[in-house]
Amino acid sequence: MPSRADLESLDRADPLARFRDLFALPEGVIYLDGNSLGAQPRQTAARLAEVVEREWGRDLITSWNRNGWIDYPARLGGKVARLIGADADEVLVCDTTSINLFKALTAALDQRPDRRVILADRANFPSDLYIAEGLARRRPDATVRLVEETELAGAIDDSVAVVTLTQVNYKTGYLHDMAALTRAAHEAGALVVWDLAHSAGALPIDLNGAGADYAVGCGYKYLNGGPCAPAFLYVARRHQAKIDPPLPGWLGHAEPFAFDTDYRPAEGMRRNLCSMPSILASAALEVGLDLMLDAGIYALRTKSLALTETFIRVVERRCPGLFDLATPRDPARRGSQVSLRHPEGYAIVQALIARGVIGDFRAPDILRFGFAPLYLRHTDAFDAAEALAAVMEREEWREDRFRQRALVT
Repeated sequence: MPSRADLESLDRADPLARFRDLFALPEGVIYLDGNSLGAQPRQTAARLAEVVEREWGRDLITSWNRNGWIDYPARLGGKVARLIGADADEVLVCDTTSINLFKALTAALDQRPDRRVILADRANFPSDLYIAEGLARRRPDATVRLVEETELAGAIDDSVAVVTLTQVNYKTGYLHDMAALTRAAHEAGALVVWDLAHSAGALPIDLNGAGADYAVGCGYKYLNGGPCAPAFLYVARRHQAKIDPPLPGWLGHAEPFAFDTDYRPAEGMRRNLCSMPSILASAALEVGLDLMLDAGIYALRTKSLALTETFIRVVERRCPGLFDLATPRDPARRGSQVSLRHPEGYAIVQALIARGVIGDFRAPDILRFGFAPLYLRHTDAFDAAEALAAVMEREEWREDRFRQRALVT
């Protein structure tokens, strides 16, 4: 069990230590919610001011060409591609995760017209399930089938058109074996749509190496793009020409500025665009992406595993028997978060936030702590666990102020 002095030594030798100063972190706060909203890079405010004052304020509409606004979806897509094991022409940054999931699921169903089932993990992110169910209601030939995550591989039969999965479970942090499940789907003749919201920027991903078909993800968690930053869409090159866009927006037209009344899809990935990119949001996301690419995803993963392991070990030593570990104990099977179960989870998280340690709660009983290695220190993991132990020892969570549920948990 490492001492705090041991962890201080690790922090001094940490090759990623320089990145912490590049984030605007409040004094006295340990931020363990980067898996929900990443911290703000210091450069973001200056970059947004430049866009507002010069590109919008002075260059006005000429910025679409002069400052490359029109190129944002492809340019940022190329940067995301380097983090998820894809080629630059297979990724676009656009829209939201849910909208991109709708596009991908529709395309996959279209490619398997003789099949009707969308197969999903019962513990998948609810919004993903809502999108799948909404799509199925509008297609009489489609239905959604939910199974336990341990039953996925065996449930892919010749009725399944597409499997939709979140690579890292949002509640528990369980990491699916992307290569094995993609292979199982392909052997059964099905396609797969991966949601990378809780893995992009947190761990190495190899979509092309796994033979993936489609993937989606967001820019505001580990990628530090800011609140509700644009999402991304991956389509393997072999599928791109087969897509009949379900949301045929004008920017996905072969000649968008011809203003033709008849829709003709663009070649390649661009046919998946709906509308113009959000310029301020795209500019903010690019700052986060550049920091991530500078750090290197393998270095981030190494530190992530060390942080989560420290937190788990200190919590189990200081709070014996008080929590059930919901996150896999095997480091190879967990993302960059630690989830604990306790019936008073909400109040405990609120008491911990009052002590300056910010995590979050997921119903009905999950305390969730995200470890973003780009700006967290090894000592932060230790100190956060110690703060949790203090909350439990003093029963601070019993105070009425911590038991009043806010709208956002």
